[in-house]
Amino acid sequence: MSSVSESKQPEPTTPPFASPLPGNYRDGRKSLRNTVSQFGRKVTTRAGWFGTDYNYSWLCMPTLPYSRKKQTLPPFYALDADLPLALAISSGLQHALAMLAGLITPPIIFASSLNLDSETSAYMISASLIASGFLSLVQMSRIKLFGKYCLGTGLVSVVGTSFATLSTANAIFDSMYNDGTCPSTTSAEGTMTREACPDAYGMLLGTSLICSFLEMFMAFVPARVLKRIFPPMVTGTVILMIGASLIGSSGILNWGGGSNDCSSSPTTGIFQLCPTINAPRPLPWGSPEFIGLGFLSFITIILIELFGSPFLKNISIIVGLAVGCIFAGGFGYIDGSSINTAPAITFLWVHTFKIRVYPPAILPMLAVYVSLAMEAIGDITATSEVSRLPVDGEEFDSRIQGGVLSDGLGGFLSALLTVPPLSVFAQNNGVISITRCANISAGRWCCFFLILFGVVGKISGVFLAIPNPVLGGVTTFLFANVAVSGIRVLTYSTFNRRERFILAAALSFGIGDLLVPTIFTHLFDGVDQPSKGLKGLFDSITIVLSTPFLAAGLVAVLLNLILPQETVMDEEGESGTEAKI
Repeated sequence: MSSVSESKQPEPTTPPFASPLPGNYRDGRKSLRNTVSQFGRKVTTRAGWFGTDYNYSWLCMPTLPYSRKKQTLPPFYALDADLPLALAISSGLQHALAMLAGLITPPIIFASSLNLDSETSAYMISASLIASGFLSLVQMSRIKLFGKYCLGTGLVSVVGTSFATLSTANAIFDSMYNDGTCPSTTSAEGTMTREACPDAYGMLLGTSLICSFLEMFMAFVPARVLKRIFPPMVTGTVILMIGASLIGSSGILNWGGGSNDCSSSPTTGIFQLCPTINAPRPLPWGSPEFIGLGFLSFITIILIELFGSPFLKNISIIVGLAVGCIFAGGFGYIDGSSINTAPAITFLWVHTFKIRVYPPAILPMLAVYVSLAMEAIGDITATSEVSRLPVDGEEFDSRIQGGVLSDGLGGFLSALLTVPPLSVFAQNNGVISITRCANISAGRWCCFFLILFGVVGKISGVFLAIPNPVLGGVTTFLFANVAVSGIRVLTYSTFNRRERFILAAALSFGIGDLLVPTIFTHLFDGVDQPSKGLKGLFDSITIVLSTPFLAAGLVAVLLNLILPQETVMDEEGESGTEAKI
């Protein structure tokens, strides 16, 4: 895979100011003068702001489908090239906007699953944005530690709450409500209504904090060993099942009106209508009005792909949300209370949660961190590829090691920042590819905008006011993109008999869980009066087996390790092990 990818990479175009500045860099004073001079030239000259040969009209002009008119593409700005300020700022904004939907979705779903109030929910969105900005700066760094080890990738690698965490957290929260850790009420007809449970979020953070050391340890395992344990067959299966499970557990349910208790259409209680009976225009789940609002957001994304400029294509998800919200607001589906109650300015730790460990969640969260490492390897590879950097060799292995270490450290720090594990995101790779800008300066501006969006509290209030159908129409597409990414990774496999067998066995559990999520719920009901520790172990196993991507990933890893490689006969009749990609 590496050699094929690398051979297709064109050489970066030499950007403005790429020639060395005069002066002896060994002389500290001259170096400082040159730095000040370069900074002054950048902020006071037109070339410093806009460059000399970047086609800004190409970035902003709409496209016509099937047009044969050829456009002159702008130069490619490599990782450490001297980037014009205007392009750095605009590219950074595109990176931030491309990430927004992926960053705000997990806290919204967490808050909805735990029935948290709007004030706490808005804070969770702000904290997610701020923490992502700070920890993305760490991931983009390349800090030398000891020996050959580093912290960070040195690429435009951004981080956000992994959808793997989101999928597992839903199963953990279900377990907490089932075992009484979180309060709930059951109606006469048997419908269970969940009450607010902020302590469950604190338990998720505490369990995540202690489990993050596993990924930090994995960062010091040689890259060749990690590639052997987690080949494309394994990582692709995991990513595919993450996307597919989130479509069913969140995306399409919100499209119909809500992923909370209203989706079961109870005949009594607050969730008789979606999202609740107290909403501005509540309707039964699956009403045509809800389907239409979600479809409007969905079709907006398609139209932008057909006619939008490169800039709009990079932020199509946010535009889809905006168009859906405009129509939803015009027809009275938006409740502005979350905007009114949100603070003008906020920061981390405005709200805090009781950090504790939920023992049944330890095993699932350890599995999550293994999957985060797998995702990180794949995403860093993709970022290196679109950045036109080598995707094999010692330098690339060092970036993998630094990225996985930063991923694990980010999981530890994010828990202290009241945010679930932040892992490498791949949403911005499309921005790098389309804008032809892989420059680290654009990444730093992206972090600035993310922190700014989080600090301005009213922005979180606006995101929280998005109606469920509008959010569902967009996130269904977003989660499907995750599934497609898994399919793309699977195509790197050779698909011989052995790998087809592994994929079939893994998907047996993954798709089975997806279609019949309650199959393992009663697995240990026959055990009489288990001890508290044994009950926790049973709950952990049930959570793992009931989470599609964890069950599929576990099967794929085990079979990949125990099944022998296939052998092929060469032309001279000698056998040899078939090479893996």
